[in-house]
Amino acid sequence: MTTFQAHRVSVAPMMDWTDAHCRYLHRLLSRHTLLYTEMVTTGALLHGDVPRHLRFNAEEHPVALQLGGSEPADLARCAQLGEEWGYDEININCGCPSERVQRGAFGACLMAEPQLVADCVRAMRDAVDVPVTVKHRIGVDKTESYEFVRDFVGTVAEGGCTTFIVHARNAWLKGLSPKENREIPPLRYELVHRLKRDFPALTFSINGGFTTEDQIAEQLTQLDGVMVGREAYHNPWFLAGWDAAFFGAAPSEATRESIEEQMVVYMERMAAEQGTGWYSIARHMLGLRHGLPGARRWRQVWSDHRLKATPPREVMAMAHTRYGFDETKSA
Repeated sequence: MTTFQAHRVSVAPMMDWTDAHCRYLHRLLSRHTLLYTEMVTTGALLHGDVPRHLRFNAEEHPVALQLGGSEPADLARCAQLGEEWGYDEININCGCPSERVQRGAFGACLMAEPQLVADCVRAMRDAVDVPVTVKHRIGVDKTESYEFVRDFVGTVAEGGCTTFIVHARNAWLKGLSPKENREIPPLRYELVHRLKRDFPALTFSINGGFTTEDQIAEQLTQLDGVMVGREAYHNPWFLAGWDAAFFGAAPSEATRESIEEQMVVYMERMAAEQGTGWYSIARHMLGLRHGLPGARRWRQVWSDHRLKATPPREVMAMAHTRYGFDETKSA
């Protein structure tokens, strides 16, 4: 099992975003941050194309597989697959509020069945040697009782879970879209802090709304870890300072130009090995120059579907020259 400072800082599992190409970019920016896959359902693994869902780059470690499901035996088998493919952690999704996930009887609705979640954790822990963790919300719908999430954690811990990643919002299962569920229910960090006080032996990582290093550092004075979601995706350069700020590493010498160059090499490699077009990879780095002069013009080149047949190295040159990108302002 890979040894790492588990959960000190991590990037959230995000559907349609945190695929292997996104994680490769994030790993170039931070060596130590824990990365999560998109949620993979047990059905997709048991009845679908396992390599397509579980293949990842060796450079991505430490990397965790997030599973969606509610049948202990199915989750145990999928956890075994994740371990066989080399993942460093297996995580159960008990936080997604989408109607599709609810129809599958997993995600946030599992918070109403803590004993079932405990049974799932127990079955998975019996099946694998890597850590099994749970990601969940602080409540379901408009019930804002601390006792609800406290009892959920207590019961699931009895199943053997020692690490909880807590999105510090309720999940409203009716009336809000998944996007609205990430924005409208209020953030209540104090409930996660209270969980840590009530269960000091357990590991708690907090998720929800973090956009600065100062905010992360403040949470780390009270909790074991911080998980960052949308800001890490839309502004990936944010990750470049994390190793020095939170893992005691030397300051990174990477530049946006060096990261872009390494991504082009990766695009060339993926084209040769898997026939993957650069366009599906480049979409993840469109925020790399977030907030810099010329960023919009640079982004327009890398997102221009008319250039799909153009080699990525030529696209990079076009992004830097044809559209007037000013290299001197990119530091």
